[in-house]
Amino acid sequence: MTQITSRILVVAGSDSGGGAGIQADIKTVTMLGGHAMTAVTALTAQNTLGVEGVHPVPPAFVVQQMACVAADIGVDAVKIGMLGGAAVAHAVADELASGRYGDRIVLDPVMVATSGAVLADDATILAMQRLARLATIVTPNLPEFRVLCDRPDLPDDAVEAAAIDYAARVGAHLLVKGGHAAGDIVVDRLIAPDGQVTRWSAPRIDTVHTHGTGCTLASAIAEGLGRDLSLVDAIGRARLFVRLALREAPGLGGGHGPMGHAQVRDVPGRHATLNPVTLNHVTLPATDHAASLAFYRALGLTAIVDSGGRYARFETAGGTTLSIEAAGEIDGGAIVYREVADLDAAVVAARAAGIAVADPVEQPWGWREATLTDPAGNALRLYTAGEQRRFPPWRR
Repeated sequence: MTQITSRILVVAGSDSGGGAGIQADIKTVTMLGGHAMTAVTALTAQNTLGVEGVHPVPPAFVVQQMACVAADIGVDAVKIGMLGGAAVAHAVADELASGRYGDRIVLDPVMVATSGAVLADDATILAMQRLARLATIVTPNLPEFRVLCDRPDLPDDAVEAAAIDYAARVGAHLLVKGGHAAGDIVVDRLIAPDGQVTRWSAPRIDTVHTHGTGCTLASAIAEGLGRDLSLVDAIGRARLFVRLALREAPGLGGGHGPMGHAQVRDVPGRHATLNPVTLNHVTLPATDHAASLAFYRALGLTAIVDSGGRYARFETAGGTTLSIEAAGEIDGGAIVYREVADLDAAVVAARAAGIAVADPVEQPWGWREATLTDPAGNALRLYTAGEQRRFPPWRR
């Protein structure tokens, strides 16, 4: 099977604390199976409490870094993050306009600090508008979008209409992230240049360890585009990666700590092939729930669900999960689960290969499954679960 290694060029600043910037970008691209290349725009002295110093890189040297890797290794997609000033932004725009970098360009317009202070002057904001016109997609959070459209007092309920106008004006897709809005549900909106709107919503994850979320999302989108995913699929995959990295945050530092990129195991095809499939879960029959629970705990597995004396789920350090379930509920046999990136497409492909697969079913525990058996009669499931496999709402 052909292995795809996407070549992702990241143009961004360095975060000495490792939570955001090119450090987060490299971790993201690597965990998703791509090859990260960098053009560093600035060095920062920062930690989880804030930025203590910035040392900009001359624009000509930023461009030299870009051209150097493009000439030898090639570029499948570009992610642009912190630029540090108008001169660098225009230099990067000039280089991208050369046509050597393709048209898969993700712009994360880093312009507003966590405190709410605007980090970009008028000249830099104008340069960002130029980059937006070169981009495939622009990924502002709400404060950054208000800066981009020059409407600092734009109310939340007017964001979508303003975003439709802005996307049409710059001719690029716009992903307006909803993390800064109030409420327990976070809504992200993708607006196409023609005004079409696609929405994703999910419960807010209660954590202070959010440093680098924007960098991570944009780099994950770039990696997906670089391996020929559609924009919608790349965003969906990137959102899942960010949410899982938030849940895996190691809790470092005294402020807004880094996420847990290296622990993400739940993104199907994160080392993606043309047909990404991950074998990551097994359910075994149990005739004595308490005895089985004690047995797998003694083997070093961590119980994350224990439900009513009939079902339990365990996880391993590598991210694989194992369940025990009352034997009578699963016909006394083991079930092997293979998670896929696109369940409907996987079912179609299996049927085309002559394999009998049932239609996918939405399960009450948040998984979507399609049932099949191998020639020996062993039970298998093709499925998608995302966060629900290791982080269900009832996780212990």
